Amino acid sequence: MDNLPEVLTRLNTRLDTLEQRVFVLEHPAEASTAPPAPAPSLEVVAPKADESSSFAEAGATFPVLGKAMLGMAGAYALRAVAESGSFPKLAVIALAIAYAGMWLIWAALAPAKAWFTSTTYATTSALILAPMLWELTLRFQFMSPAMAAGILGAVVVATYALAWKRNIASIVWVTDVAVAVAAIALLIATHDMIPFLAVLLLMALLSEFSAARNRWLRIRPIVAAAADIAIWALLSIYAGPESSRTEYVNLGPVLLLAPALFLLLIYGTSVALRTTLLRQQMSFFEAGQAMIAFLLAADAAHHFGASGSAIAFGVFCLLLSPACYAAAFLLFDTAADRRNYHVYSTWGAALFLAGCFLCLSPAWLASCLGMAAIAATLFGARASRLTLEFHGIAYLVGAAFACGLLPYAAHTLAGAFPEPPPPIAWIISGAAILCYAAGGHLQRAPWKLRLFQVLSATLAVGAAATALLSALVWLTATVITPGTSHVAVIRTLTACALALALAYFGPRWHRIELVWVTYATLALVAAKLLLEDLQQGHPEFTAASIFLYAVTLILVPQLVRRSTRKATSLSN
Repeated sequence: MDNLPEVLTRLNTRLDTLEQRVFVLEHPAEASTAPPAPAPSLEVVAPKADESSSFAEAGATFPVLGKAMLGMAGAYALRAVAESGSFPKLAVIALAIAYAGMWLIWAALAPAKAWFTSTTYATTSALILAPMLWELTLRFQFMSPAMAAGILGAVVVATYALAWKRNIASIVWVTDVAVAVAAIALLIATHDMIPFLAVLLLMALLSEFSAARNRWLRIRPIVAAAADIAIWALLSIYAGPESSRTEYVNLGPVLLLAPALFLLLIYGTSVALRTTLLRQQMSFFEAGQAMIAFLLAADAAHHFGASGSAIAFGVFCLLLSPACYAAAFLLFDTAADRRNYHVYSTWGAALFLAGCFLCLSPAWLASCLGMAAIAATLFGARASRLTLEFHGIAYLVGAAFACGLLPYAAHTLAGAFPEPPPPIAWIISGAAILCYAAGGHLQRAPWKLRLFQVLSATLAVGAAATALLSALVWLTATVITPGTSHVAVIRTLTACALALALAYFGPRWHRIELVWVTYATLALVAAKLLLEDLQQGHPEFTAASIFLYAVTLILVPQLVRRSTRKATSLSN
């Protein structure tokens, strides 16, 4: 009871405060001119501004949706007018375009923070325009496919222009997605693909131009995917027999080549400018899209180019390859992030391989790739460029495939013994051994260098095994005609001899990868005994192969241990 006066005072103060707040809410004009009330003795927590703003925004959602529904009602009214035929076609088309454009303008004029309003109005414009173009083009046939594509292109340009100043991403997203879907649907339905491909290429150009100004970067994959799908559809349809596309418009080689080449020009130029001039890191999307555009252009040149188009495209690849290498080693070699360096150098190797296969005759192809492999390996080892050494392996594999060494080695080491390859194959075999001997080598190397050493050693040992096995079979043929059982024993003898040699020289030369190849060879010989020797049905030859393998299994570990101790004692 002693605290009763104090409790009553606090209740009276709280009531006064509540009355003042109610008066302010009911009479805002009078409250603004009235003198400020004395501050109460008790602190009152004011409502949070976020809560009031959220309630206000929620209250504005329903009117926005209501306006959008009115817009859809107007679209159906326009559809009814088009069905009635009471208005001229041009008037209906102009009214439909103006009506959809009005909603797009309202979306661009929405307040900057009212993203829901701008997105809703832009969606309303897209939902009005796309179905209306579909019906005006296909059902009512009020406009041609070229006119529909022109309207879609104008909408895209208008959207980017309206959104540019205030950087409104929402209407760009909505318009690009809607136009991409409408263009792909219309190019398939109308069987007239070029006008809508032009719209998609225009979108790609605008999106890459915006990306150069660091705007709306996330919309680029959607635009690129739409253009890729459309060009792939064009190439797939027109590359087939003419009887399968009787409903499609006849196109000449220029129109069939142009979309893929423009796509490559757009994305190739964009990637080059962003990485070399703006010095930005290449994204995974940019690297992947540039490769997709290149493959589409190559496919278009292969199917629709003239007789010399393949050679011309190969020359283009050979000219672009040193440019990629120069960008990798001169611009991005010292960068902290090595992604641009690796992507450009990989492109340089891939372009060089593609150019050689497209331009050179088989007689020159293997020789040029072999010389390129030796040069890349020697320069990479001298300049400590592991990337070039890996490229040397790629060039070696390409040379071995071009001269027939790769299939010859596969049949020589397993399967029916083939006819001897051309003499250039043995030169490439020597190049493989030379590249392994000249390649970079460290006793304690990182995993990337270890991987290179293992790959290079595998190629060198495979080339040596192929040459040794061919020589032994040739020597046997001077005495008797070797059958399958003889060849099986010679294969086992060759593999066991190489395993013993590698086990002896590998540790002494401080090349541990040769020891790894030795044990891999023993595993392959075991599989060979099961799949080849035991299937021949000749016990004497099978016994010889098993004897050779058993002796090798006993001697290899001993040779490795002795050679390792010898190498350690010499190094100490």
